[in-house]
Amino acid sequence: MNNTSLLIINAGALINTQNPAEPLRSAAMQEVPLIYNGWMLVRNGKIERIGAMQDLDCQGFPNDYAVWDAEGQWIFPSWCDSHTHLVFAASREEEFVMKIKGMSYAEIAARGGGILNSARKLQQTSEDELYILAEQRVRELIGLGTGAIEIKSGYGLTVDAELKMLRVIKRLKENLPVLIKSTFLGAHAYPDAFRENHEGYLRMIEEDMLPAIHAEGLADYIDVFCEQGFFSNAETARLIEAGGKYGLSAKIHANQLSASGAVETAVRYQAVSVDHLETMNEPAIQALSGSPTIGTLLPTAAFFLRMDFQPARTLLDRGCAIALASDFNPGSSPSGNMNLVVAMSCIQMKMLPEEAINAATINGAFAMGLGKEAGSLAPGKWANFFITRPMSSLAYLPYAFGSHLIKKVMLRGQWQNV
Repeated sequence: MNNTSLLIINAGALINTQNPAEPLRSAAMQEVPLIYNGWMLVRNGKIERIGAMQDLDCQGFPNDYAVWDAEGQWIFPSWCDSHTHLVFAASREEEFVMKIKGMSYAEIAARGGGILNSARKLQQTSEDELYILAEQRVRELIGLGTGAIEIKSGYGLTVDAELKMLRVIKRLKENLPVLIKSTFLGAHAYPDAFRENHEGYLRMIEEDMLPAIHAEGLADYIDVFCEQGFFSNAETARLIEAGGKYGLSAKIHANQLSASGAVETAVRYQAVSVDHLETMNEPAIQALSGSPTIGTLLPTAAFFLRMDFQPARTLLDRGCAIALASDFNPGSSPSGNMNLVVAMSCIQMKMLPEEAINAATINGAFAMGLGKEAGSLAPGKWANFFITRPMSSLAYLPYAFGSHLIKKVMLRGQWQNV
């Protein structure tokens, strides 16, 4: 940890200086508190004080602080990407070409594609190789402004391979400055060996995978792909209960392809978040709007799969707590660029820039259980932020979606090489 102190002065703006006790929703999503011409004191890796330059008083500051002049550049809290699958063995651009040629997901799967394609490749790849690949991806995302990230397993689908993935995530946690949460997604798909024996695979998750994961402390959450052709609502409820016995709260893949009751099931079991939500009906919206569960929208997945975008405007107007995430994975969203996620949310889902920034920062942090540690520039939180060139307004960031605006990145009080 960085034990020195840094005083940043002359920031054009400090963006999102709030410190809410719970996820934002409704009108609060449209407010991004900021301080123009601001300063920030970073000490021991955390934000200690913030304010406007006109009110700067260094009395009581530590004796050893250094000074860095931001020269009018803007400071944003790091993106909090609460849904990724970035531990994988190989890309799948051959399936990308198949989609362009008009093949359906079912046709691609019949040719050996899809989740099971990634599972086969991962099972044949060593833990060290997976770690090297994943570390490269995370470091790239740090340069794009991400400071907190959730990473799922789910390309293993055997006891050994799922544990291998989760051990890679644990090593990333230990070795990198980004805040990382780990999610066990053994229920991502039924492997070929259990295609006709769902009960056998469910019992493997309950009796073999979960105890082993718990013994090594490898996961923070449990996830299930609750969807027609994958895991039913009853199976999802069963696995949520099984994970709960080991202290794992739920983050559920819900309503991506159909409105099958997945949101309602997840809300009933007090899931931290329900993720995807491309296909929402009135019962799902009503269940989500009246619950503390966060709806995590993944617009780049809808974009890549040419699906209808999530009904963000409706969900926001109905009072749902909304987060944004990248769904970074090799099959349906091969990008972890949260700047693009934020821009796409404004352009395609009609989110206001303030709503998109809140969803990608503070609400994303809450969707990972990090609301007290990250997601805004508030005293007491980690000094996780990125610095952009001077901008004309907050809206310029999503407006200029093709520009590389990030100049510097700090994580846990230390500048990163980007």
